Amino acid sequence: MPEMSNLWNDNYKFQTWLKVEIAVCEAQAELGYIPKEAVAEIKTKANFDPRRILEIEAEVNHDVIAFLTNINEFVGDAGRYIHMGMTSSDMLDTALALQLVASLNLLLQSLGRLIVAIRNKAREYKYTVMIGRSHGIHAEPISFGFKLAGWLAEVLRHQERLNQLQENIAVGKISGAVGTYANIEPRVEMLACKKLGLKPDSASTQVISRDRHANYVQLLALLASSIERFAVEIRNLQKTDVLEVEEYFSKGQKGSSAMPHKRNPICSERLTGIARIIRGYAVAALENVALWHERDISHSSVERVILPDACILTYFMLEETTNLVTNLLIYPENMARNMNCYGGVVFSQRVLLALLKKGVSREEAYILVQENANKAWNKPDGNFRSLISQDDRINGKLSVEEIATCFDPQYHLQHLDQVYQRLDI
Repeated sequence: MPEMSNLWNDNYKFQTWLKVEIAVCEAQAELGYIPKEAVAEIKTKANFDPRRILEIEAEVNHDVIAFLTNINEFVGDAGRYIHMGMTSSDMLDTALALQLVASLNLLLQSLGRLIVAIRNKAREYKYTVMIGRSHGIHAEPISFGFKLAGWLAEVLRHQERLNQLQENIAVGKISGAVGTYANIEPRVEMLACKKLGLKPDSASTQVISRDRHANYVQLLALLASSIERFAVEIRNLQKTDVLEVEEYFSKGQKGSSAMPHKRNPICSERLTGIARIIRGYAVAALENVALWHERDISHSSVERVILPDACILTYFMLEETTNLVTNLLIYPENMARNMNCYGGVVFSQRVLLALLKKGVSREEAYILVQENANKAWNKPDGNFRSLISQDDRINGKLSVEEIATCFDPQYHLQHLDQVYQRLDI
């Protein structure tokens, strides 16, 4: 997505690098370590040319030195105060925190849009009765709104986790080589981080410990996995022999090069695949935690791939899912048809409980109900309700009205309001 990808291009990265360097210079000047006039000159003249940085890096084989060299080509003599007492990771890790915070803000905005879309759909289909399934087999009635309420609860938990993640990742580090503040004092770090909207890391090495970054990617992977759960559900409900919901199919859209009738759940399938990638990135992020001693750079090459990709792909998934939910085609008549196959066999528990209330033992009642359910199951003309009504062992205990009550799907929605109230639907 353009908005998110802009946060991970070279130009934005170098802007954050420069922002960190200037914040440290300002802090150094406030504490009297460098002249204020020099900082004013640095802020006025400092600039960079991405192509020139790459040109210098090709010679020196060090991206930070290349960046600083290019900055000094613009600044001149006052440039000697830039990066004073710092090590590369001071700037790199602090700037990376700025990128991750900015990315997280966009993710939260997109997640907010998804929450609205799911809440609206749940409100619209609150009482649209459908069959609930366990093990892929018909179980008991629910409503489509209830299913969506479960999705809403899940994304609200993700919203809470990502809000907490903001505090965890918004951490900077200006503590010098191996993190001992030998050549730059903690007050500089505190002032610079404050200017950048960050907190100083409580105890850094030469880098900010990668448990923070691993947590970041793991939470994105968890969010992606929830989106995959929703996508897999849509794919299952869109099967031809189920067809209770369907992805929006636009005019002129084609589903197959060979079969003109095909209307495939391609968006849901795409989301399922992308979730696998992001989960893979979570493993890589976890492996970045263990570095040699105070630091090495085995994490660096990994993060150049997984952090931009994880943020961009998660943002894409959120936007796609919002569009998918908003435009989802719902077929209540198919939901009713599927629920009532085999003559309402899914109401077996209600018949079982009704018999128990009449004094029939659980073992006997279960045998009676299961026997009739088995007779109806997988029969073209199977009718569980009719069989129950004609079974003297059952109709001798239950009246016509009591049997009818057992087959009322609204009974299963009687506590739906409580769930909706919890979620403010």
